[in-house]
Amino acid sequence: MQFCDDCGSMMRSEDGVMVCSNEDCGATAEQDTERAAQFTSTESQSGDELIETEEGAEFEGKPTADDIVCEECGHGEAWYTIKQTGAADEPPTRFFKCKECGYRWREYN
Repeated sequence: MQFCDDCGSMMRSEDGVMVCSNEDCGATAEQDTERAAQFTSTESQSGDELIETEEGAEFEGKPTADDIVCEECGHGEAWYTIKQTGAADEPPTRFFKCKECGYRWREYN
């Protein structure tokens, strides 16, 4: 992975030239072909890397927690999912969705 020397954004390869992904910057650089062969570029994340935070995300079928109390309605059961949102040496974050009212929140350990 190569980063722009001007703005720090990730650069992508276009026709053998590295181009800054920041549209306002537009910097280019020579591509280090020896180093580039070691990496794989993707345009999007896989489903396993995405954090379910949008309103329509499905929590149903995920594990449930009965030791939690919904801040919105007081119900004592919620679906949850665990994601590593920080560095690997930090604890993961649990994302909850109330089974009663659908309220969403997160818990940092």
